[in-house]
Amino acid sequence: MKKNLTKGLAAALLIATTLPILGACNTMAGVGEDVQRGGAAIERQAERPR
Repeated sequence: MKKNLTKGLAAALLIATTLPILGACNTMAGVGEDVQRGGAAIERQAERPR
């Protein structure tokens, strides 16, 4: 009985630590895209004739 409880707690801990990490991947990908768009806008302004 105690062995099953330990396995269940270990699985719950693994899931609880994995889900935020997976969510952070999407967030970081979104930030990367935003930074990339910002860099492209800066380049366009720098290349624009004055």
